[in-house]
Amino acid sequence: MGNLFDDVSRFLETQLEEFLKSHPQLELQALVEQLREQERDTAKLISALENERQRLEQQILATAQDIQTWHARIDKAKAAARQDLVKAASEREAALFRQGNQLWGRMEGVKKRLTQSQELLQQVQQRRQEVQIKAEKAPKNQSRDWETTFWDQPQESDYQCSNYDNLDLKFKEWEMEEELKKLKREMGR
Repeated sequence: MGNLFDDVSRFLETQLEEFLKSHPQLELQALVEQLREQERDTAKLISALENERQRLEQQILATAQDIQTWHARIDKAKAAARQDLVKAASEREAALFRQGNQLWGRMEGVKKRLTQSQELLQQVQQRRQEVQIKAEKAPKNQSRDWETTFWDQPQESDYQCSNYDNLDLKFKEWEMEEELKKLKREMGR
């Protein structure tokens, strides 16, 4: 049963790919939609990273306050000559310093990912705009409703006149496909 679904799925994917190849305008529109989705996902990631950065900053501040508290306790214990408390408080202060350093390192990692995500978002937005411009410039006759193409087929008497138009159309389609391949390669970087 699984093989049947796999076969049907592959068949439908192949049909979709062939359809999109014969309609570059639609392929460009699909690419624009993929880029929009990537923009949304990247924006969500940026929001999550911002929240994580703020949470870590709050934890760092709380840890710094705890360090100050324990440092003051160490001074009090030293003034009272309570070496047992000085030792325990010093160990607690050292543990808080380690915790603070770990939190700081995590926050620096989040900041780096945040910067990278913001750069990625700008790149995706720029690519989407480029592809959208290409989609708008694509020949409109290629985006006709595919159901009516049968009725638009040239008759034999029209063949001589439309022969050059067909050649021009083939070149435009080929040039559009080359441009799409170039864009896909650039996006793959």
